[in-house]
Amino acid sequence: MMRSRTILVAAAAAALVLAGCGDDDNTASETTTTSADTSAFPEGSTMARLADAGTITVGTKFDQPLFGLVGPDGEPVGFDVEVAKIIAGELGIDPDDITWKETVSQNREAFIQDDQVDIVVATYTINDKRKEVIDFAGPYYIAGQSLMVRADEESIASSDDLAGKTVCSAEGSTPAKNIEDNFPDTTLQVFAQYTDCLDPLRNGQVDAVTTDNVILAGYVSENPDDFKIVGEQFTEEPYGIGLKLGDEEFRTFINDTLEASFEDGRWATAWEETAGSVLPTPDPPTVNRY
Repeated sequence: MMRSRTILVAAAAAALVLAGCGDDDNTASETTTTSADTSAFPEGSTMARLADAGTITVGTKFDQPLFGLVGPDGEPVGFDVEVAKIIAGELGIDPDDITWKETVSQNREAFIQDDQVDIVVATYTINDKRKEVIDFAGPYYIAGQSLMVRADEESIASSDDLAGKTVCSAEGSTPAKNIEDNFPDTTLQVFAQYTDCLDPLRNGQVDAVTTDNVILAGYVSENPDDFKIVGEQFTEEPYGIGLKLGDEEFRTFINDTLEASFEDGRWATAWEETAGSVLPTPDPPTVNRY
């Protein structure tokens, strides 16, 4: 089936992906496809528009192992990707008809506001500042900020040891903001994407990388001889699905879909076939219908 794609990534990036990810994605796709009674959607609603078009544009990350990472075939794979497929399936949209758009931390709100994407599923922490300009459905997972250091690092055992250190994170991310606001004796280095922090960490240009525990777990799983995670999680990061501000019908639809997937096992299957290869299966979170 022909479809439009906006996957803007160098071919070299695909070489960094574990081959197993592609297999997991194929299996999980079968569990997230469903048929939908599209005639039941309210006329003029976002659901009706997307169902009639037969396609949806989803913003996700292309460099996050376990959650959103471009596979060997050029398609993104991971838990966020599978959650998006669950939502698309409830709209009667097949995974092959999803347009994936690479979305990094600093452009997620802009992509939603400018109608470049219909939803963003991209390790996207729900917070009050972001809710001023977009809406969130979910959460669908609760992560927590952690630290990754070199495998032989002994001077950093937790966030209490960051004074005088240089910490790397992604521009526009909540972990970067937390370091900036609450660790005044720590130097913050930001790049466009978390993967941009990996070589500086290896080379000793920075002392640690900080982001959510699940993202760091993916990097450690791919580089166990280079990196390790230290200390306990020191924040709570509820991952939500970003959508246009004020679209209450669509937000309710996504929340209903998430809750149904928690109950019928689709959410757990999506986790177990992606992030579950490294991390234990958590309990589903409680959706916040604010």
